[in-house]
Amino acid sequence: MSSHHIIRDKQEPALLIMDLEDFDHENLGQLLEWSPTIIVAEEMFEAVDSLGIKIDGVVSKNQHYHQQPETIVIHTEDNPLQDALKYLTGEQYPAVNIITNSFSAKDYALYVERIDIVILTPYKRIFPVKPGFSKWQIAGEEVEVLLEANNLKVAGLLPITDHVFETEKEGFYTLTFDQSFTFIAESL
Repeated sequence: MSSHHIIRDKQEPALLIMDLEDFDHENLGQLLEWSPTIIVAEEMFEAVDSLGIKIDGVVSKNQHYHQQPETIVIHTEDNPLQDALKYLTGEQYPAVNIITNSFSAKDYALYVERIDIVILTPYKRIFPVKPGFSKWQIAGEEVEVLLEANNLKVAGLLPITDHVFETEKEGFYTLTFDQSFTFIAESL
């Protein structure tokens, strides 16, 4: 099966690269293993291209951006992240991994119900969770709640600060709260 066939089937999460600075190349390699659709911010094009990675789309203000053959241009005026997410949801991608150096919940809140999102920074894996979220984790792992969670209750976690917890022991931890979702961060 060619990589083009895999891309058309959208079997793997797309990979959106907004900022690759300080991101571990081994972690990048793991994300590339399954030939995802790769979309990059214009500022990242040269860095990603220099790694020999086939780029499927570039988010650019310039509709005639010089790119690799068969690379599409996703036009943006002033918000490349939002325009890339609009494109991916419009093309009905079920999931996206986003490499970036910054996180603001408001940038992703409108898309949580429309596409599975995982944000990867050089040191953290950030993703939205619904009330009752439960996950198996080894002991001593840090879990940070990034968006204020109304009436937050935790099981299997010990508080470190108001929003940072540590897994008590190997096994499941659970988060319950009163809104439709919150974002959590785990160490990479």
